[in-house]
Amino acid sequence: MKQLNCRDVGFDCDGVVEGETAYDVLTQAAQHAQEVHGLSEEQVTDPGFASQVEAQIRDAG
Repeated sequence: MKQLNCRDVGFDCDGVVEGETAYDVLTQAAQHAQEVHGLSEEQVTDPGFASQVEAQIRDAG
């Protein structure tokens, strides 16, 4: 299981996204960023932003 804390990406947010794989977490994090933080699809799919987010994904537990 993989996990991402929204705060680790720089948002003032206690959100935590979990998934079986890093891809699952990235997909859910993109949806969260759009719905909760108002980012556009272009922003969340930007390769630089995606790399920054991916670097913060950790093993849950």
